[in-house]
Amino acid sequence: MAGLNQTPSSERVHIAFFGKRNVGKSSLVNAVTGQDVSVVSSVAGTTTDAVTKSMELLPVGPVVMIDTPGLDDEGDLGELRVARTKRILNKTDVAVLVVDSVEGVTPFDREIAELVKEKNIPAVTVYAKSDLFTGERVEDCLYVSAETGENVDLLKHKIAEAAKSEGCERRIIGDRLSEGDTVILVTPIDSSAPKGRLILPQVQTIRDILDSFAVPVCVQPSQLTSVLENLKTPPKMVIVDSQVFGQVKALVPESIPLTSFSILMAAYKGILAFAVEGIRKLDRLKKGSRILISEGCTHHRQCEDIGTVKIPRAIMKYTGSDDIEFVFTQGGTFPEDLSSFDLIVHCGGCMLNEREILYRAKCAADAGVPITNYGTLLAHVSGILKRSLSCFPELEKQI
Repeated sequence: MAGLNQTPSSERVHIAFFGKRNVGKSSLVNAVTGQDVSVVSSVAGTTTDAVTKSMELLPVGPVVMIDTPGLDDEGDLGELRVARTKRILNKTDVAVLVVDSVEGVTPFDREIAELVKEKNIPAVTVYAKSDLFTGERVEDCLYVSAETGENVDLLKHKIAEAAKSEGCERRIIGDRLSEGDTVILVTPIDSSAPKGRLILPQVQTIRDILDSFAVPVCVQPSQLTSVLENLKTPPKMVIVDSQVFGQVKALVPESIPLTSFSILMAAYKGILAFAVEGIRKLDRLKKGSRILISEGCTHHRQCEDIGTVKIPRAIMKYTGSDDIEFVFTQGGTFPEDLSSFDLIVHCGGCMLNEREILYRAKCAADAGVPITNYGTLLAHVSGILKRSLSCFPELEKQI
């Protein structure tokens, strides 16, 4: 049962330590966390792959600490590690730029700082190994020693300040509810549902409703009609698994707002506007079109998997064409070159933090490739996209 109540990685502040090899990143990570998260050695390049640790870091709260390989790594494998390290920037909420206080700022350090600046990531620059530095210290620079503990607490404070500047008050649905409102959540339990639990977007939505002192009512599709009839007052809204849009739309009166978990997650992660704009491409697909279907998690795929089976089937049925090429990615994999795709269909992104999924959406925009998400697509092919956006009037007008 351990870990069931842990904050998911996507909701944690991602704090990544960047710098050259043997600059002291791993030692600092261990000092800040108070744990032996990373292997420490005097041999340059000991950290060959990113090391992550989910934990509570006061005064920040739930975080993911990331110790990265040195950006000056060499050779073919070194280039791969550097490329992977740069990709970590895409999900970094706070960057800790580690400089060797003895060696001073190098061209590599300036390159790292420029990469962080380009991506608009809040950063803390720290001069490590201060116990070995005998020169004159520069005013307003943060000198830290993992060996002696000098200024480690101050570094934590600086990280917390940077994390706070990155913070966002966005809610999934709670800001649209009042105390006592009833919200019906249609959560089908089928062969693709995880045994013994709900999926993450459902759990997060229920928690957000409870935080608003509203009342969540969970039902399966077959129970929806009787529950609606038995309520004394109509629910504030109905939220459904987007896979049952077609089944549920006729059961919910037009007067009751109807949306999906996937659409809410897209809004929560900041990409709903991209998704609504991108769905227009579905009506302009031609034979031979190439579509990327990307999921942020790496779940075990069932025979009726939504990403590899249901979404392609819905697209082919809607367009009337089976001459469409589908490319699938999972987890942290996302193509750097998107130019060959006509459309990208992304999952709700519940396992990705906001910065990473926004990065993917912006990469698509930069490449001129429309991007949408599962919920928006399924609402569109079900003919109820405009209705499903009733909670977002600024976007509803675009339909």
